Amino acid sequence: MAQPDSKKIFFENLSGAGKAIAVLTSGGDAQGMNAAVRAVVRMGLYVGAKVYFIHEGYQGMVDGGDNIREATWESVSSMLQVGGTVIGSARCKEFRSHEGRLKAAHNLVQRGITNLCVIGGDGSLTGANLFREEWSGLLAELVEQGLIEEDAVQKYSALHIVGMVGSIDNDFCGTDMTIGTDSALHRIIEVVDAIMTTAQSHQRTFVLEVMGRHCGYLALVSALACGADWVLIPEMPPEDGWEEKMCQKLSATRSRGTRLNIIIVAEGAIDRHGKPITSSFVKDLVVKCLGFDTRVTILGHVQRGGTPSAFDRILASRMGVEAVLALLETTANTPACVVSLYGNQSVRLPLMECVQMTQEVQKAMDQKRFEEAVKLRGRSFENNLKTYKLLAHRKPETELPTSNFNVAVLNVGAPAAGMNAAVRSAVRVGISEGHKMFAVSDGFEGFYKGQIKEIKWADVGGWTGQGGSLLGTKRTLPAKHIDKIAEQMRMHNINALLVIGGFEAFESLLQLYEARATYEEFCIPMCMLPATISNNVPGTDLSIGADTALNAIVETCDRIKQSASGTKRRVFIIETMGGYCGYLASVGGLAAGADAAYIFEEPFDIRDLQANVEHLTEKMKTSIQRGLVLRNENCNDNYTTDFIYQLYSEEGRGVFDSRKNVLGHMQQGGAPSPFDRNFGTKISAKAMQWITKKLTETFRQGEVHVWCC
Repeated sequence: MAQPDSKKIFFENLSGAGKAIAVLTSGGDAQGMNAAVRAVVRMGLYVGAKVYFIHEGYQGMVDGGDNIREATWESVSSMLQVGGTVIGSARCKEFRSHEGRLKAAHNLVQRGITNLCVIGGDGSLTGANLFREEWSGLLAELVEQGLIEEDAVQKYSALHIVGMVGSIDNDFCGTDMTIGTDSALHRIIEVVDAIMTTAQSHQRTFVLEVMGRHCGYLALVSALACGADWVLIPEMPPEDGWEEKMCQKLSATRSRGTRLNIIIVAEGAIDRHGKPITSSFVKDLVVKCLGFDTRVTILGHVQRGGTPSAFDRILASRMGVEAVLALLETTANTPACVVSLYGNQSVRLPLMECVQMTQEVQKAMDQKRFEEAVKLRGRSFENNLKTYKLLAHRKPETELPTSNFNVAVLNVGAPAAGMNAAVRSAVRVGISEGHKMFAVSDGFEGFYKGQIKEIKWADVGGWTGQGGSLLGTKRTLPAKHIDKIAEQMRMHNINALLVIGGFEAFESLLQLYEARATYEEFCIPMCMLPATISNNVPGTDLSIGADTALNAIVETCDRIKQSASGTKRRVFIIETMGGYCGYLASVGGLAAGADAAYIFEEPFDIRDLQANVEHLTEKMKTSIQRGLVLRNENCNDNYTTDFIYQLYSEEGRGVFDSRKNVLGHMQQGGAPSPFDRNFGTKISAKAMQWITKKLTETFRQGEVHVWCC
């Protein structure tokens, strides 16, 4: 997208005129760093500031010269989909010395830079904060040495720092996710899915070693996402005697008919005494105790490479914009902050508080205070660990509570990737809570036809990575068959209902709720999990399946844009699904770097279309000679994909040619992304725990009674 001529600012009283911002990446690289750099540059230019690249991290800041270059709008084009960091990253011993920081200060002052955006780990951010604290003293030294004028000290009196965490390990406290983590999970799960097919063929056990020298997030979440039999992480070493327990678990799994085992080991895994647990040790243990054919796969730097996922592109872009806003709002007394993710919101937190908390985790681990280390990692890590333990390790029948409750689970509406992970989680948590679980095939259509059967723990093995809906799903609403559904619920003595689906599922539960006045069978706890690629269910930021669909859109857009490289000027019009919800088109446009996104929620007319054609015409005069436009399928009855394609073709004649592509049902297909697997697993476990609580609260005189209106 070409830089807009207008300097109109979205945020009142916020201007970057006269300010200079520099962005650098430091430490280890992570997918998504380029998206963050792009966002900082374009948001900085948009508000009227000068923006500079600092190449090669702190080394480039110390060396100066061509390592510090002014950025333009076009200079960050086509970098959104590139992994690693295009401006380079290097570890710099010289910056750790006072003399090195003095050189860096001189190089920044020469260019009038007093705002620094640092993308890196806790070490890089700690170094930036030290640099900020020494700033006034460094300027005074530069004056003494005659390298800068005295008025420069007043003019550039304060250095403002904002950090963003780029680390695949997700080892920084204060943020739910760091830039690069989701992409690393994609690399791991791609390998695990591929390995599971060969392991199934040969009845093998695979031991996978993933990165995480001091943090087990990647190992834990990938184990949750693939349903691994065992996971070893540094924050929670196994109890003494774990070797025997692990072998018993693997043997029990095989005895139930499973043809493979997956064990995931973080590279920093240790036992309770601090002794390292290596992947080769685990392999030898399995071979010695069980005689299973066992292989080791060490993923290594594959996890750092490749294209960033849609999640990382969006996260990094949002963080980059927030970082610029933070720099514009700072004063001389504002402490350095780090932009973090809390839930679904970008927030600013004190940088050094987060760094100190991150360091406290390692201290707790060194002192063998492992429960405290898990809590310090944050709510996301703790929740992942609890959920994994709940789903991976089945209690003996004698230890299970006996609730005598029957819970039915069904899918409603269009299929969405991650539905099967949610069903698996519901079934296993329900069984762990002592319930009898029933699976309903083909939604409410199967319900009224009596397609209901009990589903066991082993029945859902291997479901996590499966796309679509293994239970089957239909869009049929219950209203027309309410009496037959009530009869089936009475016949099977269903005490609670878990419905997984999109807006049709939402409508279905409303209909059942309204039927309570007539049918007491519906006076039971009922819960709905949002699962739709459209992400159009009220009351939730995200739905199961939306992330997988976004990745499908982004991957396709990347390929389409690449197809235009080396050809004449070309604009692509891409139609996405989503019904009357523009989530996929707008967020997909953000992740793919689209020039425009037409959505139902934001009305547009022929003047807007004409303005976009003019914008693309201007863009084609630059070095960027391809354009991308996304259109939500139901954004406008008259301005269809064909209409927009024909308009662009006619108005762009002689300047660019146009192509159209309707993505269609490929957005619903494929294996679920790591995010959707984990999201479905965790919210389903939460839903079953809520159902258990409500069943216990409403159980009176041998029956479940929920208040009816």
